[in-house]
Amino acid sequence: MQKRISEKEAEVLLKEADLLRLGTLANSIKKRLHPKNVITYVVDRNINYTNVCVSKCLFCAFHKDLGAQDAYIISKKDLYEKINETIKLGGTQILLQGGIHPELNLDFYTDMLKYIKDNFSIHIHGFSPPEISYIAKKSLLTVRDTLLKLIEAGLNSIPGGGAEILSDKIRGKVSPNKCGKEEWLNVMRTAHKLGLKSSATMMFGHMEKTEHIIEHLKAIRDLQDETGGFTAFIPWTFQPDNTKIKVEKATAVEYLKVLSLSRIFLDNIKNIQASWVTQGDKIAQTALFFGANDLGSTMIEENVVAAAGVKFMLPKEEIIRLIKEAGFIPAQRDCFYNIIDTKKV
Repeated sequence: MQKRISEKEAEVLLKEADLLRLGTLANSIKKRLHPKNVITYVVDRNINYTNVCVSKCLFCAFHKDLGAQDAYIISKKDLYEKINETIKLGGTQILLQGGIHPELNLDFYTDMLKYIKDNFSIHIHGFSPPEISYIAKKSLLTVRDTLLKLIEAGLNSIPGGGAEILSDKIRGKVSPNKCGKEEWLNVMRTAHKLGLKSSATMMFGHMEKTEHIIEHLKAIRDLQDETGGFTAFIPWTFQPDNTKIKVEKATAVEYLKVLSLSRIFLDNIKNIQASWVTQGDKIAQTALFFGANDLGSTMIEENVVAAAGVKFMLPKEEIIRLIKEAGFIPAQRDCFYNIIDTKKV
């Protein structure tokens, strides 16, 4: 059994260990957890139902003000066409997220969920903790009651978005209008206790320091000890273009070190996902030797990271090729990491 490392040990590893040492440790853990040499992926689509957002996070190039010429709320016609195309392309789920729109109430969200379920048999992975927290407050409901209504309408699981760095010192700088660390964790805790699984994410490479990355990982590990509700962890790097935070992009080495540490530290989360969306195909492929066992989504559509000027695209066939070329067995999965298709091997 893996010996659990402490926060201090994690900080030393990230600051002092070289990349190959970290990668070797992470890869050995990955092999123990996933001995069959399989790398998974999911076919889905990111659907952003609105780009209007009151949070105005400094790192976001996607949001628009209410009343802006290019602001939108998705129509049911567009929603139908996007999901219909996703299913035709072999998609098994949609990722449903949007900005925090000040004029949308709970009825909008439940109506959207019911419309999707009435027309399609597809898994809805939707609404990050900041969205759910805002909907609850606007509706004068508890987070629990809000989640129960969303579940009744068709919500199947929750993405780990809106976490950025789970340290209020950093959140207060980069996203002061968004829910704080404890509220993010509370939404996830409540969701997990209601039977909703979720992913967890971390966006780094902006204003945080090493200790804040460790604080984030510790918060995720502690909650997983409590609930067991996280299916996967996805660290990815901040993309500064077109945003209000002017920093140099995190390097591939920095990304791989944090990815490796995540695999080492999060001993209670089975799956670590590589971020080809921010890193491109070659580094994502390399990440499979640094602790990652999953290449994430084919992302038939992605708008948020693209707004920051990063437009890597990998169709299903290309993801399969990358996995095979790295010496692994590609397998399509569902949201819960159940294998549903290995015919392409």
